[in-house]
Amino acid sequence: MDNAARIIAGITGANIIRYFAIAGLAFILFYKLFPKQLQHLKIQARNARIKDFTREIGHSMQSAVVFGLAAFIILRSPLRNYTLIYNNITDFPLWYIPISLILALVIQDTYFYWMHRLLHNQQLYKYTHAVHHRSVNPSPFTAYSFHVLEAVAEALALVPIVLLLPIHKITIILFTLIGFIINVYEHLGYEIAPRWLRYTPLFEVLTTSVYHNLHHSKFRGNYGLYFRLWDRLLKTENPDYVREYDRIQAQRFAKQASAKH
Repeated sequence: MDNAARIIAGITGANIIRYFAIAGLAFILFYKLFPKQLQHLKIQARNARIKDFTREIGHSMQSAVVFGLAAFIILRSPLRNYTLIYNNITDFPLWYIPISLILALVIQDTYFYWMHRLLHNQQLYKYTHAVHHRSVNPSPFTAYSFHVLEAVAEALALVPIVLLLPIHKITIILFTLIGFIINVYEHLGYEIAPRWLRYTPLFEVLTTSVYHNLHHSKFRGNYGLYFRLWDRLLKTENPDYVREYDRIQAQRFAKQASAKH
């Protein structure tokens, strides 16, 4: 029992360190050091308040504990014997690492879409997802700001991945790290996507900070996590998304163009 507690505490501590290292760095850069210089990247005109940040951090610490417990149960308890996690990296070719990483993100995105839509059920929303949506104007600290029951639902996304997909622990580490970085970007409150993205097929597939920000400000639509696929197939994408994205990008690059003259 003591060993299990140490492992859970270690995983939770790593989650908290990652949270403050990535979300905290983004917050310092965009909200403290350079807010005026980066104003043209801002999606919503309104500003979040200190009490919003402290609320988000408090809920995020709770989520970190839930994620630590879930990771221990899935990865370190006897339940691991029922998963497809493999230890020997040579069991599969090295090129399978990035392939399995992409597949894991696809599985998580599908899981998230349906879980997210379920949480928008009127009764479930009131008692769970409303906590996350208190951040109408999200910040990097919103990334883990969940009700404890929603944190459990978020953590369970790993279950279908390890049951359906042969996956190495290195891939799991990369999956959680990249997933969190994307999560922070989507809640950033600023759009930093490169200009060229708009003119590539990737724009038709990937979500952006504007995409998820619209979900927070409008409360409906844009339920996808990484990809636009399910929203587009099931017609739940906000019809104003592309227009809003183009408005933000025009705002961004108009300033750059005027600075050159």
